[in-house]
Amino acid sequence: MPDGGNPSAMRAFQPSKATERDLRDALGRFATGICVVTTHTDKGPLGITANSFASVSLDPPLVLWSPARASKRFSAFAATREFAIHVLGEDQDDVCRRFSQGGWDFDGLDWQPGSDGTPLIEGCLARFECGLAAQHDGGDHLIIIGKVGAVAYRDGAPLLFSGGGYGRFTGAL
Repeated sequence: MPDGGNPSAMRAFQPSKATERDLRDALGRFATGICVVTTHTDKGPLGITANSFASVSLDPPLVLWSPARASKRFSAFAATREFAIHVLGEDQDDVCRRFSQGGWDFDGLDWQPGSDGTPLIEGCLARFECGLAAQHDGGDHLIIIGKVGAVAYRDGAPLLFSGGGYGRFTGAL
């Protein structure tokens, strides 16, 4: 704890290379949903787990996500023109883990190719089929904005990520 035991004490710092871990820890205080982004490549279907998803606009319908430049899958996602973003439900931690380490293993997963070949995973809380609208530099990430062409969703609770771990929503206060 920042002050030797007081859990409510704030740790203040200026972001730098020396405080990079502290910055990650501070950012980890914000709970996010978990997504798997998929695309089709010359080598076949590819997926990646991400928590950098956000709504941008309702009119036109735009969303964004941000792959890390250090990812082995970065170049494939940076080059794609079509992709799907799958918001995972609390019961899909296996899907999350499958695509957090490697992106080519679709064996045994309930999915089918969309009209453009993009892998569409079944059973997610929400799915957004997108065409590339824009890309922007985001430092060690690339900000990819997609124009949403089709949406599917179901009722259920989300799988969440906070403080470096996965969890579930326990209900409203």
